[in-house]
Amino acid sequence: MKNLLFILAILATGPVFGQTAFGDKITADGAIPANLLASKMKTADSLAVKVTGTVVGVCQNKGCWMQLDIGEGKMIRVKFKDYAFFVPKDISGKTVVLDGRAYHSTTSVTHLRHYAQDAGKSKAEIEKITEPEVNIVFEARGVIVM
Repeated sequence: MKNLLFILAILATGPVFGQTAFGDKITADGAIPANLLASKMKTADSLAVKVTGTVVGVCQNKGCWMQLDIGEGKMIRVKFKDYAFFVPKDISGKTVVLDGRAYHSTTSVTHLRHYAQDAGKSKAEIEKITEPEVNIVFEARGVIVM
């Protein structure tokens, strides 16, 4: 009987329908496609929003950030609120739902080079980074990996 309860407890903590959640418990209800985020941010400094999109990069050191494709060859960097959780390093190409806050931010050359190093870029690619970038950044309080 104890073994059965133990097995049921383990199964109850696993992903539901192939989804895995990180951070705060969230749902996909009301999520907008990532390619609409840039147009919504044209009139706002920051925006509380749910977004769904495809992961195109993940920090290969810890999974402490990821990049989401927003179309037209552009990406947004996703950080995790209070550095409270990370995502798996092998989720590139997967669809995710994010709940949190999008905002405009200037990323310094130092940070851009650090991100490039975390992403496994070559030394030559890292040295080509010479100017800061103004981008949309997303601070997620919760993530669902589909």
